[in-house]
Amino acid sequence: MLKQPCVYILASRRNGTLYVGVTSDLQKRVWEHKNNLVEGFTKRYGVHVLVWYELHEDMVSAIAREKAIKEWKRRWKLQVIEQVNPTWCDLYHDL
Repeated sequence: MLKQPCVYILASRRNGTLYVGVTSDLQKRVWEHKNNLVEGFTKRYGVHVLVWYELHEDMVSAIAREKAIKEWKRRWKLQVIEQVNPTWCDLYHDL
């Protein structure tokens, strides 16, 4: 996958703890989360499974979308995940 701005959701497990982030290099960023190189929330709570992502044309729109999703109710986040990834498989391996 080429570098491209995107918003992503990581989970600890199906219906587990969720994390919403933004990056310009999804493959690298998720690898960093999986290897606990990112201090903070994902390391502390073991949130390492890439369950959803959305590509954007530019970082400005990706950041705006990330901020919007962070304001969503939890059930809305679960719905968007299950629309594209009903089995909650780790999408990292398909990047």
